[in-house]
Amino acid sequence: MPELSLIIATLGRTLELDRLMTTLTSQSFKNFEIIIVDQNEDDRLNVIAQIAKNNGLTLTHLRHHPPNLAHARNRGIATAKGKWCGFPDDDCWYEPTTLERLLDRCRQNDMPHGVVGRWVEQDSALTAASLCWKKSSQFRDLPVSSITLFLQKSVLTQLGGFDKRLGVGLWFGAAEETDLVLRALKAGSNIIYDPSIRVHHKVTNALDERQPEDHIACKKRARGTGALYAKHNLSAWVIIRGLLAPILRPWGQGHFTQELKKNLIQGWATSQGRYQGWRQWKPYQKKTTANF
Repeated sequence: MPELSLIIATLGRTLELDRLMTTLTSQSFKNFEIIIVDQNEDDRLNVIAQIAKNNGLTLTHLRHHPPNLAHARNRGIATAKGKWCGFPDDDCWYEPTTLERLLDRCRQNDMPHGVVGRWVEQDSALTAASLCWKKSSQFRDLPVSSITLFLQKSVLTQLGGFDKRLGVGLWFGAAEETDLVLRALKAGSNIIYDPSIRVHHKVTNALDERQPEDHIACKKRARGTGALYAKHNLSAWVIIRGLLAPILRPWGQGHFTQELKKNLIQGWATSQGRYQGWRQWKPYQKKTTANF
């Protein structure tokens, strides 16, 4: 029986997924399974899956339509046999000791329900040894990326998995992993942070790569954060700070430059998105019968 299940919901990528599989093959810890939840309409992943199996990896290949990241991950959770579940993106990659360090931490005496590792390229701002509801509900311990998040399957089952109303491609275009962590903390889960568990993922939207249309995607992602303001009944101070900070923060860099202009455009899009998500969450909730 595998101790860990890695659930990879994937769409549109092959080279990146192949890189992840290569790093999984080289893990020093071996007692894990891979569940690929394939949201492609073609068979592009068949060869990658077969090569992974030939290399000794335990792999289940599921097909899932229509694409929905949270729903796909939930299907993977339902299939998982491991005590622990992780959610690597199809374009992230692990160091050879990532899973060994994770399981060593999971087995320690404090018996965590969840472990958060370090996204190396993002240089996570997390400094506390553990997360708590008070700080996380003020976005002081957060954000937590899904690529660094590992939770016991029993916790995921109790919580009902990811909220499929949140996530990539949806109107509330992000924050499904933040929502999951908030719900776990509210339910009393012990979630700890260990920066020695290292996960790699390219950081996108750097200033020199930003495109004019990126503010649209930024607004969609921000709606997910805004939805959390309403869903979790966060304090007025947290909401006001969250709406104003993206607009005010860029001015701290000084004189007006093209870089400042880009940051202001993105900051305004972020504030707009958060406001839209906050205002529309409860009306949307009344219209839908999805309980995730």
